Amino acid sequence: QVRLVESGGGLVQTGGSLRLSCTASGSTFSSYAMGWFRQAPGKEREFVAAISRSGGRIVYADSVKGRFTISRDNAKNTVYLQMNSLKPEDTAVYYCATDDLTSTLVAGRSNNRGQGTQVTVSS
Repeated sequence: QVRLVESGGGLVQTGGSLRLSCTASGSTFSSYAMGWFRQAPGKEREFVAAISRSGGRIVYADSVKGRFTISRDNAKNTVYLQMNSLKPEDTAVYYCATDDLTSTLVAGRSNNRGQGTQVTVSS
């Protein structure tokens, strides 16, 4: 099973930017669709973005569309989430996740996920 390690979280002011990274090891990275989820305190896990194995299909949650950009570098076994124009409601633990299908990630499910990285947006 692929091991996922997220990084890049932190504290930022409203309107600021952060770039999250997720590096995978232990399996063939390019075999998986990759996604990002988030979970705020007291709330359910929420789908944020997903990217297909080749990068040809990308899907975003409506709440982040136009502000967040997901990308992947299969040569580096890494998926990224560029987050711009951050809002306090973006505050959450962000998780990287894998699945065989992009559609499964979009549906809010995954076969594996990392430990998460905290993103806090101050008002």
